[in-house]
Amino acid sequence: MSDILLIHGSCHGAWCYEGLITELTGLGHNARAIDLPGAGQDTTPYPAVTLDSYAEAICDALGPRTLLLGHSAAGFAITAAAERRPERIARLVYLCAYVPAPGRTMLDLRRAQARQPLSGALVKRDDGLSYTLRPEVAARVFYQDCSEEQRRFALARLGPQPIAPQSAVVRVSDASQSLPRSYILCRDDQTIPPEFQAQMTADWPRENVHVFDAGHSPFLAAPAALAALIDRLAET
Repeated sequence: MSDILLIHGSCHGAWCYEGLITELTGLGHNARAIDLPGAGQDTTPYPAVTLDSYAEAICDALGPRTLLLGHSAAGFAITAAAERRPERIARLVYLCAYVPAPGRTMLDLRRAQARQPLSGALVKRDDGLSYTLRPEVAARVFYQDCSEEQRRFALARLGPQPIAPQSAVVRVSDASQSLPRSYILCRDDQTIPPEFQAQMTADWPRENVHVFDAGHSPFLAAPAALAALIDRLAET
């Protein structure tokens, strides 16, 4: 049995992992998810939400030896946490996630994509500190391979995304880079182009990059198959 902590991406919350937690628990793991500051049920005001606050929240939730999975934008958050508490992390798993590069923010990486599926989709809110995603675009780029029921479930729960954490650079050192790392590349991703996922992991050992037949939200579209892959990663 492994301790598994699941970290959500932009505009999401712990709610998105309900089905995956059920599947992982059924495989004998202690699986759980948290709301990052300012997301889901967490009421942290947006001016206080930073990449550092994300890392602190994750570190507070780690067990003695935790498999830490981050989806999409959370690739930065789990790396920041690993830089702080590597001794408590058994493996980092990047689920179709942005992989931090020295001196570059998550927004820098998104702009570096040759294709821009989110072009025109993000709407900055009046507070100037967060953005939302147009629902009709979210249905297409996040949930195109989900059922109608799953799409309704997710769209009703999407929230604003604080901008500050995505505008910050994460320190990258041996603390995080020397940990066991796995990348799950989603072949049909309509948010982070699969070719850009391949580009971010071009220098990774091939055995650490796992191609998965799903879109950007496999925890909704294919929770059983995703849990089976995570289970295999936890065994290594």
